[in-house]
Amino acid sequence: MSGSEFRVKTRKKIARVDITKEVERAAKELGAKKGALLVSVPHTTAAVTVGETWDEDVTTDIERALAEWVPDVRFDHGEGNSPAHFLSEAIGVSCLIPLEAGKPVLGRWQGIVLIELDGPRERTVRIHVLGS
Repeated sequence: MSGSEFRVKTRKKIARVDITKEVERAAKELGAKKGALLVSVPHTTAAVTVGETWDEDVTTDIERALAEWVPDVRFDHGEGNSPAHFLSEAIGVSCLIPLEAGKPVLGRWQGIVLIELDGPRERTVRIHVLGS
């Protein structure tokens, strides 16, 4: 298994950032041709997933929905970012993407998305090649 990483600066409290091109670049640099890519974030208040990246309205809709997903729940964690911790666990901090001919295999409208839940911050995205 080989790996790479890159950083993403987010600008909002909750933000959905298309990182597909960066993941493709990392896969190319790793020289992997076939297998799978494990895309992960080592953070407890961010997530990564695959979703539609073609229509910008999807991004704003999801950002708005995430902001509303955790209504007035009482949390004991004192930092005030418990909703971000909950959302990170609900969405997930990694995703596995097939790799063929050196590129992630995605559907026509799909992209790889970093989801910021407690920004703005600088986030690390890690790419690992599984198989090959």
